[in-house]
Amino acid sequence: MISMKALLEAHDIKKAYRMGKLLVPALRGVSFEAKEGEFLTIFGPSGSGKSTLLHLIGGLDRPDEGEIIIDGFNILEMSGDKLAELRLTKIGFVFQFFNLLPRLTALRNVELPLTIAGVPEKEAMERAKEMLTLVGLETRMNHKPTELSGGEQQRVAIARALINNPKIVLADEPTGNLDTKTGWEIVQLMKKLNEEKGQTFIVVTHDPQIAETADHIIHIKDGLIEAIKEAPRGNKP
Repeated sequence: MISMKALLEAHDIKKAYRMGKLLVPALRGVSFEAKEGEFLTIFGPSGSGKSTLLHLIGGLDRPDEGEIIIDGFNILEMSGDKLAELRLTKIGFVFQFFNLLPRLTALRNVELPLTIAGVPEKEAMERAKEMLTLVGLETRMNHKPTELSGGEQQRVAIARALINNPKIVLADEPTGNLDTKTGWEIVQLMKKLNEEKGQTFIVVTHDPQIAETADHIIHIKDGLIEAIKEAPRGNKP
């Protein structure tokens, strides 16, 4: 860990979804923090509320109650435009199903956030090439997603998440669509990038082995945090 400063603070987060006439609680009052440079996992069974929590942290949805502070900014007080800017500049997202644009090459997929941010084309291309090289895809840059393996597609997704040098990377079940060996390679890659670049990673998983690669594990069940534990050192990649 690089410093002890809290980059993310979540205070008493509550969220419920309406299903017909029923109001189903997803989060019942969740509070935690993530420090700069930390690798943190949110671990729990399906339906525990962990993905909901990640989406709220990333500003993809809004809680019913509570407060979320990222790098000193209360994201619930932001306008839509300011929140979009925060997501573009300070947050990187990695999803289970990669979410790559099928008609674009790996290089173009990684370039896309830079293009949206207004970075000149030549600079965007060079930075995208550097990032794809960093994740081990220097020979696969001009391939489209359908021409890549699942592990390679997730490496492209990680490169895209990191291209704007965000302060925090949110990964929702990033190994859930991969076989065990490839999934473990992706976790090792994220750990390596976390250590080299000093960015905060928050990874949602239901896999206990992956959860234990973190600095700290948040155990969540039925919308509540059961415990926050330090991971066993021997289980880190």
